[in-house]
Amino acid sequence: METTKLKMNFHQLIDSIDNDRILAKFFGLMEKSKDLTDGRLWSRLTKEEQEELLLSEMESNNPKYLISQKIIQKKHSKWL
Repeated sequence: METTKLKMNFHQLIDSIDNDRILAKFFGLMEKSKDLTDGRLWSRLTKEEQEELLLSEMESNNPKYLISQKIIQKKHSKWL
């Protein structure tokens, strides 16, 4: 996706979010990401892999995508 379209889509996404906590996490992630220099591992990843990792990190902080510890323990009790 070209930069201009990506920025426009990103702005639309941000404008559609009404949750201050999610917006703060987005802001923190973007702020950290812009200041980081690429490490050796990061630079070996494709752009798609980098984007997937950033998205995964964001989703891992969203309660909507999380599974409670009780559910995991119940599901995997035979191995615990």
